[in-house]
This record gives sequence, C-alpha cells and structure tokens, in this order.
Amino acid sequence: MTTQSMLLLAAFLLVLLALAWPLGLFMAHVAGRDAVPGMRLLAPVERLLYRAAGPAAAQDQGWRAYAVALLLFNGVGALFTYGVQRLQGMLPLNPQALPGVSPDSSFNTAVSFVANTNWQGYGGEQTMSYLSQMLVLAGQNFFSAATGIAVAFALMRAFNARSSGAIGNFWVDLTRSTLYVLLPLSLLFALFLVSQGVIQNFDAYKEVALIDARSGASSQLLAMGPVASQEAIKLLGTNGGGFFNANSAHPFENPTALANFAQMLAIFLIPAALCFTFGRIVNDRRQGWAVLAAMTLLFVLGAVAVAAFEQQANPVLQALGVDQAVSSLQAGGNMEGKEVRFGVAASSLFAAVTTAASCGAVNAMHDSFMPLGGMVPLVLMQLGEVVFGGVGSGLYGMLVFAILAVFVAGLMIGRTPEYLGKKIGAFEMKMAAIVILAVPVLVLAGTAIAVVADVGKAGLANPGAHGFSEVLYAFTSAANNNGSAFAGLSANTPFYNTMLAIAMWFGRFAVIVPVLAIAGSLAAKQRLNATAGTLPTHGPMFVFLLVSIVVLVGVLNYVPALALGPVAEHLQLFAR
Repeated sequence: MTTQSMLLLAAFLLVLLALAWPLGLFMAHVAGRDAVPGMRLLAPVERLLYRAAGPAAAQDQGWRAYAVALLLFNGVGALFTYGVQRLQGMLPLNPQALPGVSPDSSFNTAVSFVANTNWQGYGGEQTMSYLSQMLVLAGQNFFSAATGIAVAFALMRAFNARSSGAIGNFWVDLTRSTLYVLLPLSLLFALFLVSQGVIQNFDAYKEVALIDARSGASSQLLAMGPVASQEAIKLLGTNGGGFFNANSAHPFENPTALANFAQMLAIFLIPAALCFTFGRIVNDRRQGWAVLAAMTLLFVLGAVAVAAFEQQANPVLQALGVDQAVSSLQAGGNMEGKEVRFGVAASSLFAAVTTAASCGAVNAMHDSFMPLGGMVPLVLMQLGEVVFGGVGSGLYGMLVFAILAVFVAGLMIGRTPEYLGKKIGAFEMKMAAIVILAVPVLVLAGTAIAVVADVGKAGLANPGAHGFSEVLYAFTSAANNNGSAFAGLSANTPFYNTMLAIAMWFGRFAVIVPVLAIAGSLAAKQRLNATAGTLPTHGPMFVFLLVSIVVLVGVLNYVPALALGPVAEHLQLFAR
C-alpha cells in the first residue's frame, strides 16, 4: 500500500469522525418527539404532515403495527415507481421524448429503489426522463433511506425501554428522518456539488463540437439534467443509483478530486453518526464507540487490502507492453477501468467505501479490478453490509451480530446472555438467525440457478471463473441492497430483472421484519442493572469478539463460491 493511499485513508477517517460525532448527537434529538434544536422553522411543516396523516401519527406502535405500516408504505411506493416508469412517455419533463420503460425493467427498478439497492440494468441518460429521475427515483432515495433510519431508531428505543409494548411510530420516524436529516443535508451537499461543477438544469441534451475529430465524428451529444439534487441523496442515503450510466465516474456527477473525497464522506456520514446516536439513546456512549470501532476495524482491513491488490500490475497487460504507470501521481498499479482523475488510491478507497456501505455508487469499473481486488468489495458486501453499512441498516445489522456475540459469549461462560441490560432469549436468537441467514440463502440460491439455467448463462460475456464472479457479485449486490455491479453481465433481461428483484425485496424486508420483532421483544423486557458477572460490551475484548463473529458468520457462508470465482481467477492469471 502506497504512502498516498495511507494518507488518503487516514484523512478520510479523521474528517469522517469530526463530522459524524455532532451529527450523531443531533440525530438523537430527531429520534425523539421533542423539538429539534436549530430546526424551529421546520416544526410547522412537521405538524402539518401529522395533521394530514390523522390518528396514524398520534400514538406509539407495537412492532407488528410498525412493520405493517412500513411494508404498506414501501409497497405503495413500489407500485407508484413502477407506474411512472411505464407511463413516462406520456408525462412531462421529458425533453428527449424517451418512451416508457419495459415491464420487467420497470419492475426491477421499482423494487430496487424502494429497497435502497438502486441496482440499474439500464443507462440512466438513455432510459429515464427528468420526471422519472427527479420525482420518482430521487424521491424513493429519500424514503428508502428514511425507512432504514426509522428501523434503527426503533431498535435503539427497544434497548432503552422498560417493559414497553411500543417501539415508536413509523410515520413519525419517517417524517422526522426525512425532514430534519435527509432534506437539509441533501440541500447543503447539492449546493457544494454544484460549486464543484456538477450540473443542475432541465435543458434538452446539448450537441457540442469535438476539439479532436480524428475519431471521424465532429460532434457529441451531452446529456443534461437535474443531477446535483439526485447525486446528493444518492450518496447521503447510501442509495447509489447514478443519473448517468457511468455513475460517479462521469464528470457531470463527480468532476473533481475534492468532490470525490466529499462523496466518499457522504456515503459513510449518516451510518457513522448513527453509532453516536445509539450511544446517546441507550445512555452509554461507550456502546456507540464500541460499535464504531468494530466497523472501522473491518473497514480499514478491507480498504488496505483492495488498495494493495490494485497496486499490482496486471501480468497480461504487462506482457502486451502496456504501460500501467499513467503518471507519477498514480504510482503505477492496475489502472484498467479507472479514472485518471482519481487514480488507484482514490478509486480503491471509493470501492471499499461504497461496498462497505450499501451504497453501490462507483467511480471505477469493479469488473476491471484485479481478481482479489474485486473480491474485497464482494466480501465487504457478504459480511452483511454492516461495515458502516447502509443508512440505518448498517447499525441494526451490526446490533444483530452483537446479540449473537453476547449469546456465544454466554454459552462459553455458562451465563444467560445479556446485552445492554436485556436478556437474550430463544425468540431473539431465532429472529437473529433469520436476519443473518436470509441473505446468504438468496445469494447462493440465486447464483446457483443463474449459472445452471440457459437464460442465466446467456447473459455471460466472460466464461469461466470471471463469469461466475460476475453472477455471484450481482446476486450478492442485490440481496445485500448494495447495487454496484461487475457490469460484464448482461442483466437487463426478464430473467435477471425478475430474479434480482426477488433478491432485493427479500434481502431488504426479510431482514427488517425480524429486526422489528427483536425490537418488540426487547422493549417488553425489564432493563437489568449491570453486575460483576455482566459481560462488558464496550471494551476491546467485546470489539474483537464482535469483529470475529461478523467475519466467521459472514465469510464462511461464501468461501466455496469465492474459491470458484475470484480465487480461481487469481490463480489462473498469475499461473500464465
């Protein structure tokens, strides 16, 4: 790992910590029902929304009512998103007169954006109108992120509750998360992006003359649109769906090195801040620091690994005499599929950030990474998207692993497991098992079906180990609600659109419902005082135990598949 990569990683973590700490304390106020400091002007808007909602927003809900409200809201959102795509040819804000989207692609996209996955089997500038991009897709970016925050709030309250049957109110959590966190942050970040050169307009696409016409073409059509507004929530909400097909490698989405650095910070900002929110709500800030330390340790290991692998030169390109050292600033390494504006260091770090969080935005082609360099983002997703993870989903996923960790520790020392004063019983462990095992089942079963079925194999452009990695990556990304892709797979087909939509929907909601069930069960229990025999869950020993459980449970499910894909490709590449 080069000095440049190490300094970039250190600067990233320091700035992230400086920004996440105050935001986390602020979000603890948002999780309550009291007035939010500094947001007095938005309070009338909040009251107006509650008045429009009627009795639904007036009382606390048990976990079943909370789950029903969540599923109903997201189900209606999926239907609306599907309908607008199908009808977009007849709707306004469509200067390019783009037609309606096909049924299977509309279905996949609707599920994708509702599930906070933002998998895109289409080119945004060639498929979606401004109305579809700005009203529907960007709107779902807000709502899916707010849904994740709401579930995290509900689980936090459960640990602090004392024999309560309620875990909060979904409509209130959704409203306050959107109004006080996501909207203000997105507005500020969008203005910053515009200052860096990200476009924000409703113009028709522009034809511009080429400076160098040696290609035979004299002009090029440049896509326009309201990009900055969507880019902001795409990153802050760990959504990842790009306005353009090239995503954050496109200069209209990510024009400068400073913009690139800020985009990586935006992806981790809310997930990191929620760790401090957790510590504040359970009245023990050390618990938040412990969770943050576990996430940071796993992330640093992943970021260092992908940077080290990408600093290697590709032996095939070396044999062809291709010069990998694009400039002295890039320090050599594998520059295939990377922007020269960012180089190996910033591209590798971005890949680790976007797959550690369930974001999926990309500034480089993961399909062109070295085999083991591409395996690291794959493994970061397969850990369960808890290494910071998605907005809300990363924290509640890590807390489920924490419950499993104290259960394992309790078995080793012969004591009833407790976490934050709540006894962990059979019901919590059954729900935790569903949370942890549902996604691997979706990934491995989906991959197996795709590589056996003729319609699945028809989408492969690369045979052998790399083709298998592409399919494995697709289902890993979908079921873990990430949305990035190796992109060598032709996935915009009825088969993949349907299969990946199923993985995305159940990868999201087959996890959320058991988490809410855990919250309801814990909220109903008395909170016990710590004794001399209580396992400390805020020190280095527990951090190590938590990291070990995440790695063992997360990775062991996928070792055979990884051996067939990136590991086999690595051995083939360097055996030439």
